[in-house]
Amino acid sequence: MQALAPGVHLHPGYLDASAQKALLEEIRAVVAQAPLYVPAMPRTGKPMSVRMTNCGALGWVTDKERGYRYQATHPVTGEAWPAIPKMLLDIWDDVANFPLLPQACLVNFYSADAKMGLHQDRDEQELGAPVVSLSLGDDCLFRVGGTARNAPTASVRLGSGDLVVLGGEGRLAFHGVDRIYPGTSMLLKNEGRINLTLRRVTRGQI
Repeated sequence: MQALAPGVHLHPGYLDASAQKALLEEIRAVVAQAPLYVPAMPRTGKPMSVRMTNCGALGWVTDKERGYRYQATHPVTGEAWPAIPKMLLDIWDDVANFPLLPQACLVNFYSADAKMGLHQDRDEQELGAPVVSLSLGDDCLFRVGGTARNAPTASVRLGSGDLVVLGGEGRLAFHGVDRIYPGTSMLLKNEGRINLTLRRVTRGQI
């Protein structure tokens, strides 16, 4: 385990090759039920460069009209999100150090030219639970800073199977993805990276 910033820890190679393949099949089943779509930024309606979907009781979504939020249904199909695969629940149980299960798993697909600007994951009520982030597919350049937007940042290259936990002091650390390194993994049929982020959304036992 490697500390990237206070409260932000990298578990390099957390999943081996066979576990990555098994998890990818689980995620393909999620996407078959809840298709990837292109989210839009609040107010401007500008499309994000990633495509996304969710699994779990709640899913994180964003659009021009209503902005960032969690909801129980897919914004395009109107259907309930599929359940979080047990493999991901087991990972949460292993690394989260939190008594309650995650309620949401955001699935982001990064094509070769996609990126994610520096941001905080702060749409959740329960900030005592960590965000657990898992990479599958091509490498990316991950950047993380402090809890202020202008805090110094550090960058690390994440590979397929790497896991990052943002918790405690680092729960609201600014972080983002500056670039994808196409063709650095053979896991996916085509180039690209999948990022899975497990979150606990509400407080209490629900």
